[in-house]
Amino acid sequence: MDTMGAVGAGLAIFLENLFPPLPSEVILPLAGFTASRGDMNLAAAIIWTTVGSVVGALVWYAVGAAVGRDRTRAILAKLPLVKMADVDKAEGWFAKHGVKTIFFGRMIPIFRSFISIPAGVERMSLTVFLLFTALGSAIWNTVFILLGYQLGQNWDAVERYVGLFQYAVIAAVVVAVVVFVVLRVRQNRQARDRARHRARG
Repeated sequence: MDTMGAVGAGLAIFLENLFPPLPSEVILPLAGFTASRGDMNLAAAIIWTTVGSVVGALVWYAVGAAVGRDRTRAILAKLPLVKMADVDKAEGWFAKHGVKTIFFGRMIPIFRSFISIPAGVERMSLTVFLLFTALGSAIWNTVFILLGYQLGQNWDAVERYVGLFQYAVIAAVVVAVVVFVVLRVRQNRQARDRARHRARG
């Protein structure tokens, strides 16, 4: 950012979209702090970071489109505990709520990068994808840049609080996966028991 200014902030956010361990919760407030010192234009920081978000999302969209629906379904069909009925439900859900998922997903840590993949797999309209990616990203980027701008030297406080939100998201995902596995194992066991009873009868 010191070398390239707002363009450098945009490049950092582009890389954050490709490699989620790079935290936007650090990059964006730092850009805001830099703008508060007069070393970067505030509007330019928002614009360029949003451009970086959209371009990064477009890369993951292209990955999903390249893999394609048929190949994705074939891969998922080979996973243990996953039934094609689950995949069908997920596809139906995304077809119905895909636009909202893309928009709000851009404001959820971790998911904000990878949510672009199913959009590519399902070949969501590129115009719609870019529009709602840009809107969601602009809101996320603007909020954190302005926080950094207002906090000044204390810009790094943002990361601590957002880090708690990120841990909560990770915990929710882990719990959901554990619940899914437990329920699916139980369902499979009950199905086997019913099959044995029918065989004996």
